[in-house]
Amino acid sequence: MTEAKKKPLAVKPVMEIGLGDWVEVFSDEDGFLGSYYEARVLEKLGDAKFLVEYKNLVTEEDETVRLQEEVKASRMRPKPPAIRVPGYDVLDKVDAFDNDGWWVGRITGQDARNKYSVYFESSGDEIVYSVDRLRPHLEYENGKWIRSAAGIWY
Repeated sequence: MTEAKKKPLAVKPVMEIGLGDWVEVFSDEDGFLGSYYEARVLEKLGDAKFLVEYKNLVTEEDETVRLQEEVKASRMRPKPPAIRVPGYDVLDKVDAFDNDGWWVGRITGQDARNKYSVYFESSGDEIVYSVDRLRPHLEYENGKWIRSAAGIWY
């Protein structure tokens, strides 16, 4: 018997990040899991680390000063393209803008005023939002933006 051919490992390509680029930073802190924050890249600090300045987050000491933070590249992705949709269906995966960032959730219902109930698995909360505070959730994979199908969690 011949030895089976080994398949090469699929390697996720490294995102090209330049100074001044707008990105989104994924939070890995308790209470903020499942959220993304817009930031601008200020400086490259090494092969996999950058200094960013957040668009909507400010320092605790002075609320007029934007927060800057060292961020690993693994917590960053390009800013998603703006996609306008007329509405959403139950189970659509969306991002809701709240508390200065985008939070990943799932549509659970719609009322007569065109507001949507969104369930957040990370917190167990269900909150109502107007359509202008929602966007389709996209995943950045292999250099492309991919929208998840209804009922499928990434």
